[in-house]
Amino acid sequence: MLCHPLLLRCFPFLGWFPINGAILRGDLVAGITGALVLVPKAMAYAQLSGLPVYYGLYVALVPAIIGALWGSSKQLATGPVAIISLMTAAAITPFAIPFTDEFIGLALLLALLVGVIQLSLGLLGLGAIVNFVSHPVILGFMNAAAIIIALSQLDMLLGIPKGRSDSFLKDVWEMITYLPLTHLPTLMMSAFALALMLALKKIKPLAKPSVLIAVIITTLVSYFIGFEHKTKGTLDDIADPEVRALVAAYLQTDEQIALLNKAIAHKFSALRKAEKEGDRQTIVNLDHQIELLKIELLGAEQQNAERMKRLRRIHFVRTKAKENDAPALFVAGQVPADVEHDGRKWRIKKIEKGVLSLTGGGEVVGNIPSGLPSFRLPTLKWDLILQLLPAALIVALVAFMESISMAKAMAAKTKDKIDPNQELIGQGLANIAGSFFQSYPACGSFTGSAINLQAGAKTGFAMVFNGLFVAATLLFLTPYLYHLPKAVLAVIILMAVTSLITPEALKHTWKASKLDGLVALVTFCATLAFAPHLDKGIMIGAALAIILHLYNTMKPRVAILGRMPDGTLRDAKVNNLPPSKVVTAIRFDGRLYFANVSYFEDAVLEAVASNPEAPYVLIVGDGINDIDASGEEVIRHLVERLNENGIVVLFSGLKKQVLDVIHATGLFAKIGAKRFYATTEQALAAIYARPEHSDEDDPLKPPRRSATLSSVALHD
Repeated sequence: MLCHPLLLRCFPFLGWFPINGAILRGDLVAGITGALVLVPKAMAYAQLSGLPVYYGLYVALVPAIIGALWGSSKQLATGPVAIISLMTAAAITPFAIPFTDEFIGLALLLALLVGVIQLSLGLLGLGAIVNFVSHPVILGFMNAAAIIIALSQLDMLLGIPKGRSDSFLKDVWEMITYLPLTHLPTLMMSAFALALMLALKKIKPLAKPSVLIAVIITTLVSYFIGFEHKTKGTLDDIADPEVRALVAAYLQTDEQIALLNKAIAHKFSALRKAEKEGDRQTIVNLDHQIELLKIELLGAEQQNAERMKRLRRIHFVRTKAKENDAPALFVAGQVPADVEHDGRKWRIKKIEKGVLSLTGGGEVVGNIPSGLPSFRLPTLKWDLILQLLPAALIVALVAFMESISMAKAMAAKTKDKIDPNQELIGQGLANIAGSFFQSYPACGSFTGSAINLQAGAKTGFAMVFNGLFVAATLLFLTPYLYHLPKAVLAVIILMAVTSLITPEALKHTWKASKLDGLVALVTFCATLAFAPHLDKGIMIGAALAIILHLYNTMKPRVAILGRMPDGTLRDAKVNNLPPSKVVTAIRFDGRLYFANVSYFEDAVLEAVASNPEAPYVLIVGDGINDIDASGEEVIRHLVERLNENGIVVLFSGLKKQVLDVIHATGLFAKIGAKRFYATTEQALAAIYARPEHSDEDDPLKPPRRSATLSSVALHD
């Protein structure tokens, strides 16, 4: 189908047409195949992001369809992925508690910001900006993130409590201390799910839908064995006075935290008003009051965190309720002999609004709202936007890098053309549209895209069909997912991230370049150390990569050349070649600009001083890719200085962009056209062919030396 270029630019999916029935059937099969794998993984990734599991299905719906319609790749599958899900949780956790309405609102706002950033970069044609984050940085980040993802699932895999602090490593250590509290049925369910998935993957016809089959089987097992047990209680139900006092203190402090948050929000509102009015005195007072409230809030949160640590270690036994009486909660081992109980150990999972949520079994997905995601505007508050913007920028870049790398890999196999800027536009529109339909940030999925390619997808209709299957799941199948154990979702995540841990790739990078290996290692360590603030790991790695790049360009390779027996020019030092008494040939490999001009000048003068008998210096410029004003000035200065010392400076192999600069400044004319040669061989031939006695006008005749040629004279 021939379309106007502008129309095709606005609606790239028009390029799929005309489409025949065979291609459409292939896309349908690919879409359904991908959806069978995607549905359980989407729920698992939502759990990783700190959102209810059905939000993963929302991400697999609208963003998947929009990303396919407006992207440039015909096989790229847009949806929830492990890394971006983790980064979403890391970005929002400092500002809200996971699984709360506030957290969900911030996730939608983050998706909108990510989409706006990606769309803006795409419209401005800045797809190449992704190159500022180098491969070693991403490699180190991916490996660290994969380990963080795996460790973050320990609580779900073992059925133990999970701490929440500003340090991921501290939370992991806390979880390790909870290992004696491991819930054996949850551990057994995790082991069963893992063994089942690994076994199914070895059976070729069942390999692709292995995850879905495992989900169905474990859900049925969970239903029939009564895997889930949960109940609620109140402060008055606790029999032990000491524990009751601890819970009462927690509830009182929880109320204090709520009041402090309201007070801070009120002060912030007053601060915005004062800033608009320019009332400096009020601004200073409010800033001071807000800081004091924040300090008080932090103290209260730390107190309750410590109380919750103690409460999570306590197992309760719940008595059988008598008529008109609520069941009592005794600390395990302290139940009177004449009191009947249900024989199960209960643990406090959370305390909210005076109600104790207790769990005595494994955790399941629970109720999933039926129906498609409704239209919902993200919360647009300037202070929230400013808080999330740095993380949104990092998420946008990482998401695009993951998307474009997969798109390029598939394009190499399908011989399709990929437009990075159009892909940015597609991903940006996908996240913007998704944010209005309750989606957190999405990006191109390695697994989904690979399935698309293997299943024979020829156009983006495969992802449209994929999205329609997800919609059908939301409309009709959600009630059947109630008993799906969360431990199974944790196993799915664990298996998905194992491919991201690539020690061989890190080792290969180290072998290729020690500096790149150092960048990857520093990024890896920084990401682990600063988790859950994953953006800091990437920023540290990217900053180090840029610094090392600048350091390398400041001291590029400089070689003094000598002639080999076969007549070729090689590095004299490496090949142990004697210096020429006629010419000192110097090759400079790198851009000549302000950061390295001093190094270039010192290298030339040092080479000349080391070979004082040679009347000629030949600058072999094949490796000089560019030159700025500082570089031009140094060349001018060097030529004048060496001429004063009776040395002729010649140039060979200078590239057009370098010659353009020295032509524009008049330096070419000043040095003389006959001192510039297209190749090194031509320059050397001219030097050695020059007669011993020549005219004064001979451009190659060395000028009279005005001083003794020495390192002192040259470096004076």
